[in-house]
Amino acid sequence: MYHSGRVERLRIPDACTPEVSQTSNMQNDAGEFVDLYVPRKCSASNRIIGAKDHASIQMNVAEVDKVTGRFNGQFKTYAICGAIRRMGESDDSILRLAKNDGIVSKNF
Repeated sequence: MYHSGRVERLRIPDACTPEVSQTSNMQNDAGEFVDLYVPRKCSASNRIIGAKDHASIQMNVAEVDKVTGRFNGQFKTYAICGAIRRMGESDDSILRLAKNDGIVSKNF
């Protein structure tokens, strides 16, 4: 854009990484989040999962007691973005994450 004889650069935001403004109104005085929407992050790739990513999933994997084999009331939550699912890597990513968290044995 030309302005008074100088060329100014236009900043075009990347479509894959939404901008998150760092303003002082994100947390109140008690430290609680006050935004209407806090985006999720993909557990496998650390990408931000946008509100319009309708191919993304979030699943809870139950933790079981090692002796009885029963659900102990706790679970691990994994979020997988649509890009990982489109590549067909979601099953491998969930298995890798479950191994790292000790839900699945390392030699599985």
